[in-house]
Amino acid sequence: MRIDLHTHSTASDGTDTPAELVRNAAAAGLDVVALTDHDTVGGHAEARAALPEGLTLVTGAELSCRVGEVSMHMLAYLFDPDEPELARERELVRDDREPRARGMVAKLRELGVPITWEQVARIAGDGAVGRPHVAAAMVELGVVETVSDAFTPQWLANDGRAYVGKHELDPFDAVRLVKAAGGVTVFAHPLAVKRGQTVPESVIAELAAAGLDGIEVDHMDHDAPARARLRGLAADLGLLTTGSSDYHGSRKTVALGEYTTDPEIYGEIVRRAFGAFPVPGAGG
Repeated sequence: MRIDLHTHSTASDGTDTPAELVRNAAAAGLDVVALTDHDTVGGHAEARAALPEGLTLVTGAELSCRVGEVSMHMLAYLFDPDEPELARERELVRDDREPRARGMVAKLRELGVPITWEQVARIAGDGAVGRPHVAAAMVELGVVETVSDAFTPQWLANDGRAYVGKHELDPFDAVRLVKAAGGVTVFAHPLAVKRGQTVPESVIAELAAAGLDGIEVDHMDHDAPARARLRGLAADLGLLTTGSSDYHGSRKTVALGEYTTDPEIYGEIVRRAFGAFPVPGAGG
């Protein structure tokens, strides 16, 4: 089985619609794909309706969290999307996205970048606007060569000159809320140092004690030493280890299925979840 547990669609900051994403996942030879848009489940219905035969959909979201001054992302799988407390927190984050993006546009203009809100809004379309849309506008303007090049201290990284914060969950609350909604939690790309400051291992240990299920190890932003370090940490803390593409369509160079999760780990994630269940494709 080929299993990719971290992808994004136009419901947040990917370039594939949810329907295109599941069709592309099947074409890439995946057996299981998780749709984990940022702080939203808005793409799930479309993905289900288009799901090709032979492909299983895992519903999820990537939750925006913060520990002190450090932003982090929590992958949440197979939770009940209607659980009210978790739904309310996702809504608070989404409501803060537009003011935050407008703030980044204002900062970039102060730095001499001729970006406009209208340009960012056009790129975001119906999706939940975020930093990648601002970065894509910078690419259009020739300020940076790629979206990833905008995520530096010079520009949009967590400590960058044009960074603006937003409402973010406490990760301990995120673990609690996802668990209460019947879901499973995995800390996304915990050693993605090029994105900015990372969470200390002591905090990961505390999260594990609080119920965190796993950490994402095989990811494009982790080099070989980082992956080895994370595997050792996971073994010490009894955490599951996943691998995923973090696919964003044409917004990133990584391909669907470029990194995958072991079938036994996937089986354990499904076993632990009770808020929702994987959706088998019936030829959508």
